[in-house]
Amino acid sequence: MKPKQIKDHTGILSSIFAIVLGLIVGLIILFLCNPKQALPGFATILSGAFTHGAKGVGQVFYYATPIILTGLSVGFAFKTGLFNIGTPGQFIMGGFGAVYVGILWTSLGPAHWIVALLASVILGAVWGLVPGLLKAYFNVNEVIASIMMNYIGMYLVNWIVKSYKPLFNNLRNESRNVAATANIPKMGLDKIFPGSSVNGGILIAILTVIVIWLLLNKTTFGYELKAVGFNRDASKYAGINEKKSIILSMVIAGAIAGLAGGLLYLAGTGKHIEIKDVLASEGFTGISVALLGLSNPIGVLFSGIFIAYLTAGGFYLQLFEFSTEIIDIIVAVIIYFSAFALMVKIILAKIHRQKSEKAEAAKEGGTKS
Repeated sequence: MKPKQIKDHTGILSSIFAIVLGLIVGLIILFLCNPKQALPGFATILSGAFTHGAKGVGQVFYYATPIILTGLSVGFAFKTGLFNIGTPGQFIMGGFGAVYVGILWTSLGPAHWIVALLASVILGAVWGLVPGLLKAYFNVNEVIASIMMNYIGMYLVNWIVKSYKPLFNNLRNESRNVAATANIPKMGLDKIFPGSSVNGGILIAILTVIVIWLLLNKTTFGYELKAVGFNRDASKYAGINEKKSIILSMVIAGAIAGLAGGLLYLAGTGKHIEIKDVLASEGFTGISVALLGLSNPIGVLFSGIFIAYLTAGGFYLQLFEFSTEIIDIIVAVIIYFSAFALMVKIILAKIHRQKSEKAEAAKEGGTKS
């Protein structure tokens, strides 16, 4: 087996290992809560998304859209040697940019939603720029800088929305509705998945995944970003501008997370920026999606859909006398085990390497004899 094939297989196996362990623990939790309904409830989690046919599948894609992109943001940074834990802040800043344009810039006509999404990308990029600059020029750990930016972003958005009357709905303590022209078009998905909340956002997310995969694997720019991540000093010696690469890595990661916020708040599903001192959960879920997908853009796409699938199926748990919060526990357990995916990947790769070395040694011994 070739080294690349071994690497691909161990990556897939490690992710499957994390999923299976998480599901087993989830089943145990169901048995502890209600033994009689545990198996039917577990079956509903696995098949619940198909309960309403095409509508259920559409809901899965709707839930998956923002977490695919926040996962892609984290995964992209991982691939370039950085840990972007600032996705919650970048996400809410991007969401704010989209909501601001969506509410106030109503004269843009058909281009309204496009400009709103561009605003989300720009603000997300700016929120990724600051940790990138600190890392590149002052060697400030990007984890610490990103965490600080998360809280600055959350409180800043809360303050602006609440203090600016055109944006604030004081009766519901949240932002107002964006204009209809700012909602992302369905792009024909309403006919494929009638009755669901899915829109063109999932197509934009998939397109972004493809673009990032191509950038990382098929361009010189992507090679330079990954090279700096592997060895900053060696890359500098080879003539790569390592400071520029670090900054651009965080900017791109921030832009992707910001786009996730824009896609969520412009989905036309009544989602608003709520004024509360809580970091965006979609940002943290993106970390788990990236871990489960092993930071590979394609892997992130499928892991995001998988987490969304479980979330959609979990809504039907109350039919079996389970609280819907049970699914949050199950997903959290799967997320916890997904953190071990990299460790399992390393162990499996080591086992394959040892087997290959033994096989080569045996082959050489046979040749000499």
